[in-house]
Amino acid sequence: MLLEKRFLRTIDALRAGRTIPLRLELWNGRRFDLSGEPKVTIAIPAPAALRYFVSPDLSSLGEAFVEGHIRVEGAISEVFKVGESLARAIAARPRALWRRSAHHSAAGDRKAVQYHYDVANEFYSLFLDPDMVYSCAYYRHESDTLEAAQQQKLDHILTKLRVQPGERLLDIGCGWGALVMRAAARYGAIATGITLSKNQFEFARERIRAAGLQDRCRVELCDYRDLPGLGTYDKVASVGMFEHVGLKNLPAYFSVIHSLLRDDGLALNHGITTSDPDSGWMGLGAGEFIDRYVFPDGELPHLSLALGEMARAGLEAYDIESLRRHYAHTCHAWSSRLEANREQASRIAGERRYRIWQIYLAGCAYGFAHGWMNVYQVLAGRAQCTAAPSLPLTRDYMYPH
Repeated sequence: MLLEKRFLRTIDALRAGRTIPLRLELWNGRRFDLSGEPKVTIAIPAPAALRYFVSPDLSSLGEAFVEGHIRVEGAISEVFKVGESLARAIAARPRALWRRSAHHSAAGDRKAVQYHYDVANEFYSLFLDPDMVYSCAYYRHESDTLEAAQQQKLDHILTKLRVQPGERLLDIGCGWGALVMRAAARYGAIATGITLSKNQFEFARERIRAAGLQDRCRVELCDYRDLPGLGTYDKVASVGMFEHVGLKNLPAYFSVIHSLLRDDGLALNHGITTSDPDSGWMGLGAGEFIDRYVFPDGELPHLSLALGEMARAGLEAYDIESLRRHYAHTCHAWSSRLEANREQASRIAGERRYRIWQIYLAGCAYGFAHGWMNVYQVLAGRAQCTAAPSLPLTRDYMYPH
């Protein structure tokens, strides 16, 4: 059998190269250990599944895992490490970066957002904090809980923006409403959030009503391109949203922020970026897997591209902070919580969807820890404005004691 012969050649190549803590078990009882102490066991139940191991990358291995063509035993963090080692050792395109050019129409973006976020609120609640904050947390100490770190992140953003009582705040891509509720309840802002997810919209609206914040906090089901008004907001935040915008739409996206912002206003963009200077997706097949299974049409710009488009849209960057290590901590916490709630997660979303999120979160924890991608908070204002925001000369105000 040709496929089996190619598989055996792959095994020989692996054994001649790096040591991988993996055991492969075939349907016929044959066993291949790639180290003296395997931490992960992959059972290959049929000859057809050998194709995933002839020239493996993270896309093909992820497909085999998600679709149930293989059976895997081991901690999910170790499973991803093993997959990465296999891909790096054997893949035909070990350093290739993949770029997908998506159209990003309003209807297409709505469909993509709903695919990712409208799984079930109960599913996300199994691994998020009680406020359902689905973006990078801010860890002041290694020992911080996820709950504490997410509250610190919300306050870090609102402090950077210098949100004052009575100011109008817009949150583009507001998720389940945690930031706008915090802004209204603790900072006295008049806060508006927008989302394309119906689940998020309904959940946030109910939370706002239950908290009695309807007079100064609201959420709308709305595309950022449809927002009316010029100079409407004192402060604009966008947290974990511009990953959905698309590289070609960055000029329009930042132009909308510029037009909605008052002359003396501040905007903060918190978003994931690629580490590739040419704004390609992650290599080793990771980009293809994420596009197919997790974030359809998602595109990550490099920080340099984002800053350039901000400048062309008339926004001046005042402060830039990398939170890459914070996101590694965050994704590790999410991954651990999801794995601990496997039975309930599978019951809510199905075993296949559970496996998608299981390997995705573990992969993100690994990717952020190893610099495959980054996440930056960029504080900005309208460039060359006569009424520029009155910012302190130092960053001390961002870190109140």
